Amino acid sequence: MSYSFAFESNHPLIEKIITNVEKVIVGKREPIELSLTALLAEGHVLLEDVPGVGKTLLVKTIAKSVSAEFSRIQFTPDLLPSDLTGLSIYNEKEQAFIYKEGPLMGHIILADEINRTSPKTQSALLEGMEEGNVTVDGTTHELYSPFFVMATQNPIEYEGTYPLPEAQLDRFLLKLDIGYPSEEEELEVLNRFEKSEPFDEVEPVISLSELVQMQKEVKDVFVEPEVKRYIVELVNETRHHPFISLGVSPRGTLLLLSAVKSYAYIRGRDYVIPDDVKYLAPFVCSHRMMMSQEAIFAGKQAVDIIRELCEKIAVPVKRSKF
Repeated sequence: MSYSFAFESNHPLIEKIITNVEKVIVGKREPIELSLTALLAEGHVLLEDVPGVGKTLLVKTIAKSVSAEFSRIQFTPDLLPSDLTGLSIYNEKEQAFIYKEGPLMGHIILADEINRTSPKTQSALLEGMEEGNVTVDGTTHELYSPFFVMATQNPIEYEGTYPLPEAQLDRFLLKLDIGYPSEEEELEVLNRFEKSEPFDEVEPVISLSELVQMQKEVKDVFVEPEVKRYIVELVNETRHHPFISLGVSPRGTLLLLSAVKSYAYIRGRDYVIPDDVKYLAPFVCSHRMMMSQEAIFAGKQAVDIIRELCEKIAVPVKRSKF
């Protein structure tokens, strides 16, 4: 889903993280940068790709690079909500129920094959993603902060899966794929992994407190009123396009704003430019839209429509900050 622009260099701390991750993940700078965009925007990522392209390794390496506690959950049809959230266990010595944390109690969570579990268990994850807490036996427990979910699903297997409902898809800030490596990149993978495991040699390059500080600084990135209007016009067009039966929600508008602010910050700027919007819109908006039957018959995809709309809508020309 590449839609590249020529941007300036990254924020110094971000560049340290990317360089560290690239010791393990070969030739996938764009997915790395976009994952960090979601992390700094306090959003979540849905990775949809075939098995074996490095999804799990990407998440683990990012977590290790930022000194975060990592938790992996393998979703299966028999997984229960309590297997995610934890449960209350009666302690005979203290004569009281004690909460035992589940795997959602971590900073960076890999929700592997999320579409293989039941809607009830998916809803337990949804509560944590949306509310920042989980409810066990009527008691609310706050999740760790920062809290970041990267969920994966296999796009080619449908038997025994439960498609994510639109409400849950809407909770993911970005939908990404990693893709196969080029021949040269795959040769480099062989050379790196032939005699050792590069992940074992990865060390944290920033502290968790530095990550939290960057998340706070992202909120102060400046967005021109004209750029905000550009975002609103783009989203509004998705609600009236003949090929789209369900357009992007107001939540999507807000998340697109937070994403472009985060991306500008990653690029070392304290202001957003229109090209940030054009670049990120396909990743933020495409999974929030339902295509019409006419679009399906015509072979149109959501990302194509978003890119067409980005070119159709007049780009802001005011340059007081950029």
